[in-house]
Amino acid sequence: MTGGTYGIGASIVDLLANRGVTVASLARSAELGRRQAAEATARGGGAVRFFSCDVADRDQVDRAVDDAVSWMGGLEGLVHVAGVEVGARPEDVTDEGWAYAMSVNATGTMLTNQAAFRHMRDVGGRIVNFGSGAGITGLAHSAAYAASKGAVAAWTRSAASAWGRHDITVNMICPAVVTPMYAEHRARMSDGELAAHDARMAERILIGGKLGDPERDVAPVVDFLLGEGARFITGQTIPLDGGALMVR
Repeated sequence: MTGGTYGIGASIVDLLANRGVTVASLARSAELGRRQAAEATARGGGAVRFFSCDVADRDQVDRAVDDAVSWMGGLEGLVHVAGVEVGARPEDVTDEGWAYAMSVNATGTMLTNQAAFRHMRDVGGRIVNFGSGAGITGLAHSAAYAASKGAVAAWTRSAASAWGRHDITVNMICPAVVTPMYAEHRARMSDGELAAHDARMAERILIGGKLGDPERDVAPVVDFLLGEGARFITGQTIPLDGGALMVR
């Protein structure tokens, strides 16, 4: 599990721990990660352990995944949530902003998936990547972010095509839920932009007219995709957004 220290990732860690699942949580913030792992273990029936890792660094990813698998005694599933948003219109994207979005969101997906594959190759497994509707429709105010998530979508389909023969499923979730990243996105908007944004969300999100809740609307779907009931689902883009994105 990457990005498990806050937001969507934390909700998934809690749900899995409550079900008695052993979870390795990989993230950069060691202090927060250890505290979150201890709290999740105390609340749930499964053990949670934190492993420090920058998903954009191959050596760190390989080491953290190997250590996590050694601790767990095997690897049945990877949930790759870790990601960043870089807010800028296409004409304003900088080299640094582009590189940052791509390194974490796109390269991070490749590296974590490759590390998981090495342990799943002979036994099968489930990989759930986190994309975004922005990677399919584009996003005027976050062009680099949208491009990086488009790469996640293409990677997910490619990995699913290549690894199905190893009994490995690879799917991508596109959530539209309230997260700390979304709060930061809203904080960059003017009052007028916020009003327009909220009006647009009210129209586009068919169920409730607003963003969903990670614990209620995302974590249970991830739990399903990790389980035996999803063994015949792979290469799919699964929007969890109240109907805002209808994939055709």
